[in-house]
Amino acid sequence: MSLARTALASALALSLYAGLAHAGENDTASATPANAAAPTDTRDAKQLEAVSVIAPGETRQIQSIGVDEIVRQQPPGSSPLKALDKLPGVQFQAADPWGAYEWSTQITLHGFDQSRLGFTLDGIPLGTMGYGVTDGLQITRAITAENLATVELAQGAGALGTASNTNLGGTVQFYSADPEMKAGARVSQVIGSDSTHRTFARIDSGDYHGFSMYLSFANADTDKWKGFGDQKSNQANLKAVYQWGDGNRVSLFADSSKRKEYDYMDLSLTSQRALGWNWDYLQPDWNTAVQIANALNGNGAYPAVLNGLPADYDKGDATYYAGGGIRRDSLAGLSGSFNLAEGVTLDATGYYHADRGEGQWATPYQASSPTVPIAMRTTDYGLDRYGLTSSLKFNVGNNDIELGVWGEEANTNQERNYFQLGGPYTALYVVYNDQTPFLRAFLQHYETKTRMAYAEDTLHLLDDALTVNVGAKSLHVTTDATSLVPTTAFAQGSMRASKGFLPQAGVDYKLDANQDVYASYAKNIRAYGITPFSTSQQSFDAAKSRLKPEESQTWQLGYRAHGETFEASAGVFYTRFANRLLVTTPCPAVVTCASSLNNVGDVVSRGADLAFLWKPVQGLSWLNSFSYNHSTYQDDYQNSGTVPTADKYVVGVPKTMFSTSVSYEMQGWRANIEGKYTGRRYITYTNDSSVPSYWVVNAGVSYDFGAMAGLDELSLGLNATNLFDKRYFGSTGTNGYVAYDPNGYNQTLMAGAPRQYFVSLNAKF
Repeated sequence: MSLARTALASALALSLYAGLAHAGENDTASATPANAAAPTDTRDAKQLEAVSVIAPGETRQIQSIGVDEIVRQQPPGSSPLKALDKLPGVQFQAADPWGAYEWSTQITLHGFDQSRLGFTLDGIPLGTMGYGVTDGLQITRAITAENLATVELAQGAGALGTASNTNLGGTVQFYSADPEMKAGARVSQVIGSDSTHRTFARIDSGDYHGFSMYLSFANADTDKWKGFGDQKSNQANLKAVYQWGDGNRVSLFADSSKRKEYDYMDLSLTSQRALGWNWDYLQPDWNTAVQIANALNGNGAYPAVLNGLPADYDKGDATYYAGGGIRRDSLAGLSGSFNLAEGVTLDATGYYHADRGEGQWATPYQASSPTVPIAMRTTDYGLDRYGLTSSLKFNVGNNDIELGVWGEEANTNQERNYFQLGGPYTALYVVYNDQTPFLRAFLQHYETKTRMAYAEDTLHLLDDALTVNVGAKSLHVTTDATSLVPTTAFAQGSMRASKGFLPQAGVDYKLDANQDVYASYAKNIRAYGITPFSTSQQSFDAAKSRLKPEESQTWQLGYRAHGETFEASAGVFYTRFANRLLVTTPCPAVVTCASSLNNVGDVVSRGADLAFLWKPVQGLSWLNSFSYNHSTYQDDYQNSGTVPTADKYVVGVPKTMFSTSVSYEMQGWRANIEGKYTGRRYITYTNDSSVPSYWVVNAGVSYDFGAMAGLDELSLGLNATNLFDKRYFGSTGTNGYVAYDPNGYNQTLMAGAPRQYFVSLNAKF
């Protein structure tokens, strides 16, 4: 039995034993609040209702949002990442109004893209939450939004013990809500634009001698806002908690998620300009798809509708017949928090995650037969991972000491197959794997082992006016790749990212009861993942010995203040990101071919974040945030010649962002409106192409009827997204970035969703 499996089994046994051993003790003792945070959460054990832009006493920049921002001010079913978009330093983009369509969803913090951030749910690592299933899953597949309690954002440097091997630029930590102490049920029904309907139902057992649980189910179905097809999901959550004695608890969380999505078409600057914002996949227009595929292969002319594109534009990539994705996830975590002695606490979480997924694409680059120039290409994913996080916390005088470990083992399969098509189809979710592929491009197997240990000491001095913490972690990640079928596009071998000493330090000083200043430093590395193996064997062998893992060093300095009617924070940061790795490919992103991985130098980011939350009267809240981010490449790099990227801005990252949101409650009424400005973003490494800045505004209004008709609560809500129907480019880099694109030909952009409306009816009994 492997080390990680042994540790996981031991942790589960420990949790169950502790629960049973104390089951007869203090059965009548008062339980901790129903909405206590996860056992690994070191903050006050309570559910955060709204937004907080300060974290007094913390030595890093930390901000939080609660259930009000996650559920009540967003269209039901929205990703909690969408709610984070109003905080400074955060950019969230998507092609749908909920931020749930995964090919398009992306978040950046302080110039770092999603692949270089860390994400956890109740301490369970979610990996990078990327579309290609290699190390985790999206938060929307991990938990239903209504079951979240708090989301904690750390721009720049996450907590030392965060279970992430990709945390270069910050962390997002999600915490699930605990079951209610009172038995009951709640139901939410949503209808809206594009035939949207979503149903959420949850049943709570209430507290029974320290035991409580809930079970929820959510079903969602919506047509795409443009083109053909819909997007469907079913999700079930279960959480059970047993609490006893003084701070002891065991909790089980389980999630099952199934998603099916028709894709939105990637656009380019030129295709959008010539074909419009509503240009999409061709399905069910098979004849046009065949004509384009034939023309792409030199057999006939392109359709007249594409004649508006320049002569040298690759019209074969302007659109395809169809594309889509399927994901099925199971996630389970068993956590325990045990009060071992006065001031000594042991936290442990064992978890397991399984994913099966498939991306489907009707490709004109491979014929099914001499008469059918299109084939079905599938990219199939399989992931099984399990792990353990554990920490021991104890007090010695003025010192809060924390020691912790994290171990994970992940087994990943990725394969690309081609199946014959005989003609048009409209049912995206035909299981093509029941057939035998006529071509298999690759079948890769990856085994990834992560081992992390950390130690941290937090000192409280000057009657708690001064907080100093120092610590370090050791991180070792090994990935072994095996090619199960012959391929020239992928390599096999082993890569190891390892650093024995990654320090982190910080200081916070309370100027008075309402003001504090802080400063921090953190050093991190990022695991290689499977990227180094997406090259030829020759390129991999040549690069392996000279590659170093990506590394960041972050400095932060900030000021926080709060009073009865306001919260304010101001911070500056400086980050040096070294050993940036870039895959260069000699063919279009949609074609499978061998690539090479290169170290292309450093990135320096410097900037400032400002946030001000004002509550002048009861029920009124006004949040403003401003971000300035200057992230530039420091070096040129070589790719069939010198690519002049030194001093150019980082792709996909706006230099300035501003957000303002107002919410007001009075006599059962609730209204909110929020606007976000996103500055210009470059979409090439040489900055010769960019997407323009834009404003987008969302609004909502609801009325709470209170108790009526035998219900404890009844409310009706209306949400409008993109209220002024702004047409803009949301996601960038969906098909990767290129060095040069002065004519705007790269198909790597997603249009933001137009104005949409959603009505929700919510009942609790």
